[in-house]
Amino acid sequence: MTEYTTVSIPKDLADRVDETIEGTSFQSTSDLVRFLLRSIVIQHQKEGELTEAEFEEITEQLRGLGYLE
Repeated sequence: MTEYTTVSIPKDLADRVDETIEGTSFQSTSDLVRFLLRSIVIQHQKEGELTEAEFEEITEQLRGLGYLE
């Protein structure tokens, strides 16, 4: 059985995520967060350690999507 933990995000960000995933295959904010984190981890594992530039690029993409402020 998979164990879970809780991740907290500001309510206004959660509301923006809800609007963003409307009409997509994501059923919840949790689905999207799992997808994004899994993608970052897989990318990291494939390429080894992320360079500072790669980390900044991912950060800017997430900021552009409204997941980071």
